[in-house]
Amino acid sequence: MSRLIEHLRNIGIIAHIDAGKTTTTERILYYTGSSHRMGSVDDGTTETDFNPEEQERGITIFSAAVTCTWRDTTINIIDTPGHVDFTAEVERSLRVLDGGVVVFSAREGVEAQSETVWRQADKYRVPRVCFINKMDRIGADFQRTFQQIKSRLNANPVAIQLPMGAGSPPDPQAFSGIIDLIEQKAIYFDVESRGENFRTEEIPAEYQEAAKAARSQLLEAIAELDEQVFESYLETEDIAIEDIHRLLRQGTISGQLQPVMCGSSLDYIGVQPLLDAVALYLPSPLDRPPVQGINMTPKKQGEVEVRKPSPTEPFCGLVFKIQSDQHGDLCFVRVYSGVLKSRSRVLNPRTGKKELVSQLWHIQASSREKVDEVSAGDIVGVVGLKETVVTGDTLCVQQHPMLLESIVFPETVISTAVEPESSADRKKLAQTLAILARQDPTFTALTNEETGQTIISGMGELHLEVIQHSLERDFHLKIRTHKPRVSYRETVRKPVTVTGEFNRQVAGVAQFAQVQLRVEPFQGESSLTFEDELKPNEIPSQLADLARQAVQDEAKGGGVLGYRLADVKLTLLGIKYSDSDDVESVILAAAIDAVRAALTDANVLLLEPIMKLEVVTPDEFLGNITADLHSRRATILNSEQREHLRVVNAEAPLAAMFGYSTQIRSLSTGRASYSMEPLRYGEAPPEILKEMLG
Repeated sequence: MSRLIEHLRNIGIIAHIDAGKTTTTERILYYTGSSHRMGSVDDGTTETDFNPEEQERGITIFSAAVTCTWRDTTINIIDTPGHVDFTAEVERSLRVLDGGVVVFSAREGVEAQSETVWRQADKYRVPRVCFINKMDRIGADFQRTFQQIKSRLNANPVAIQLPMGAGSPPDPQAFSGIIDLIEQKAIYFDVESRGENFRTEEIPAEYQEAAKAARSQLLEAIAELDEQVFESYLETEDIAIEDIHRLLRQGTISGQLQPVMCGSSLDYIGVQPLLDAVALYLPSPLDRPPVQGINMTPKKQGEVEVRKPSPTEPFCGLVFKIQSDQHGDLCFVRVYSGVLKSRSRVLNPRTGKKELVSQLWHIQASSREKVDEVSAGDIVGVVGLKETVVTGDTLCVQQHPMLLESIVFPETVISTAVEPESSADRKKLAQTLAILARQDPTFTALTNEETGQTIISGMGELHLEVIQHSLERDFHLKIRTHKPRVSYRETVRKPVTVTGEFNRQVAGVAQFAQVQLRVEPFQGESSLTFEDELKPNEIPSQLADLARQAVQDEAKGGGVLGYRLADVKLTLLGIKYSDSDDVESVILAAAIDAVRAALTDANVLLLEPIMKLEVVTPDEFLGNITADLHSRRATILNSEQREHLRVVNAEAPLAAMFGYSTQIRSLSTGRASYSMEPLRYGEAPPEILKEMLG
């Protein structure tokens, strides 16, 4: 894996579902020589969608890593899912990538999940280029999609290409090729060679005026980035081609602009220029800010430390994905600094434990190649790390411990009970669910102590369905599942201060403890906030620690109804107790009593997940669809026209949206579509709370 780090690009291909991410990736792999055949999403033969579930559904579920070489540039690509249920795959990929290619459908424009992945890229300040795909589709509109990128994403898109036509034959204005606004040439791709061969010609007369106007807009946008170039541009009304490339790269890496290209990956048009743009405009690891972390050495504990992307720096990497493997977990690691060697020992600073790196693998989708070492900028598969490692963990050299910022994932919103058909499989089910939870940070599995049921939770119905199929197909478990249910949250309406008490006589000796606690509504960085106002040296530190931990553990166990608490602050105010041989258990009991009393007195408020909903439908079905949404307690925010279709944006409680995919097909004879993603938690109707309280 020897290469210059300035010639390395770590990129993600991100988009709304069905915008053409995987097809674009397949074309990239073919044109770069990394794959000798072009896979098809419809046929289930793509390189990156190698999981049987992905092949059956024709969608990406798991992010896949592949490497290719274009000219003198090595490109590590992660093809990410577009469905919101698998947003964790996008989140963890963007956390470790240096750049992104955002794919849009020219027909549908900027869709709901397009906004989500764009926000995720904003969060991690990932520079990106845009590819407006599917220019061959009926209803494709480059300018409309371009304007939506600007208005809906609050972006600064700069067109460096224009399409020649839109749609497909027999339309006389069908999409035929692209105009390169930088070189001022028309590019035509040869279908017979599947796009490998292409030719450049003069821009046709009918497109010259539009190309001239678009090129002026391009030059105006980049001239402002360089004072000297700007002065020259005012005099000559032109910019040298090498300066155009330099300023586009500068503006892209700084996030000031996003170059926009177009094409049709399915019809082999525009992919090679997209590869050129990845090499020209997206950053190498050297162009990104050095990674920052917390120094974990005793003398400098808590200080911010910076590591440059250099092989001479101490090794530091982030585990961003864990995949179950027959010989142990395969951990995907982004190396930020230093060199990582096979058969070396590293430190996990979160746990303080040392780990053995048994093997290093260069990952190519479903295949892999063993390597002896990797260095700064690389993405590598590591085998040998034990169960102490979780997604978001840092790995570093023992002599220079450093903790990187972890990855924060959204909370689950939907749950269901699952049980094995045979009681003999109960242990195997528990072990398997633990494996799946390690792989997927947005999936959890817990056992209800009262009912003994195993409850699995995830991001949506499709997410849980995929988990269920994995249990059956990959782990050969026969299971029964129950109807999915909403993951409610509990909060409190008002602040209260209570005293929890435990008092008993044992062999004539009084055992007594009181724990005073305040519980109040609180919007903090996390859903639960803990503080204490204990006076220094008021009680022995080990007893104070015991009470603090007891309060936290009891609160984390859920509220009055058993659901997780949200937006709640608990403050430990004071502790009183009588000396006895069993003082720890007495204080523990009083602390638990205080939490339960406080949550009861603070007047429970039930919160339900509210979903952001986008429905796309022909006008003729609009009335029935909006009436159905109103019956589901949805709030319709707005409705807009998109060509011949109507787009309805709404907010709806998840509890009312089960089975919506079947209902919307019925209401529109299969012609409407929708996308839904978690938005926030809102107050549930009083009747739901009343029913739960009995």
